[in-house]
Amino acid sequence: MEDNTTFNAVARQSLSESVYLQLKDKIVHGELAAGSALPSERALCEQLAVNRGAVREAIKRLQQAGLVAVRQGGNHTVLDYLDDGGLELLPSLLVNKRGRLNAATVRSIMAMRSALAPDIAAAARRGGGALAQELQARLQRMRAAEADLKTLQEHCFEFWRTLVGAGGNIAFRLAFNSMHKTYRQVWELLTLPMAQEFRDFANLQLIAEAIAAGDGEAARSAGRRHVEIGRLALEQALRHSAETEEE
Repeated sequence: MEDNTTFNAVARQSLSESVYLQLKDKIVHGELAAGSALPSERALCEQLAVNRGAVREAIKRLQQAGLVAVRQGGNHTVLDYLDDGGLELLPSLLVNKRGRLNAATVRSIMAMRSALAPDIAAAARRGGGALAQELQARLQRMRAAEADLKTLQEHCFEFWRTLVGAGGNIAFRLAFNSMHKTYRQVWELLTLPMAQEFRDFANLQLIAEAIAAGDGEAARSAGRRHVEIGRLALEQALRHSAETEEE
């Protein structure tokens, strides 16, 4: 009897992806120093037990990420990611080589968020009444979920994603995407420290009202007050964590 059972291919990480991630981590954590030569393709193939195609694809991605300079003849040089890298590296910098949260990176991300959020809120004024109604509906769901912090956290993210999408600024949108990708790595760790921000319905309400009125400055001010709540709370949590480690 013929067996007609079908199977789907098992998804797995490609060899080139594995090579890329390992080399990227060694570069951003300083194990492969800026200015040093990247091991030759042949050496990488031998050490990582992969084929040359996987190594070349990984090196191409490192070049695109601003982590290596590719030279003819295979003499590739490690670059300083602070000079040549982009926002896509933030997730790699969030955890240090000891597996602990990198407080400096967290503070840097929060500072960027504090700088961008007010302008994102102001730019969203172009959405007008239709956007304001959408935000009010989101706020209604947030108030209903006030006791459920995890759900509230997701709603808050969706509120800001709606704002950045309505603003029409592609740079803001891509920066927002990069920050969100980074946050997702420590999403659950942020739930309690940032609870007060997630429950800050007052300023989110003011943003929605300002957008309905076409008042960019009012939206900017409310956006600034809102994200400052989370920044201060997270700063307090980081200080507490540092004090606990010292004891």
